[in-house]
Amino acid sequence: MKEKKIREIIDKIVPYLNSDGGNLEFIKLEDDIVYIKLTGACGWYHNKNETIKYGILESIQSECPEITDVINVDI
Repeated sequence: MKEKKIREIIDKIVPYLNSDGGNLEFIKLEDDIVYIKLTGACGWYHNKNETIKYGILESIQSECPEITDVINVDI
């Protein structure tokens, strides 16, 4: 249930990233940590950690406050 909600939140964020040439892929949810992969322009953006913390994490925590972190993985 929690993963479904997180995927729904991510689906709302993706169009904003797409408008700047980026994208976001959900990888997994484990121990209240969301693992994602930023791609496109977001993948090499020098401030991607700020995007993750102040954009993606805050958006997810607004609806799922139990989420403690969002981690970008390089696969």
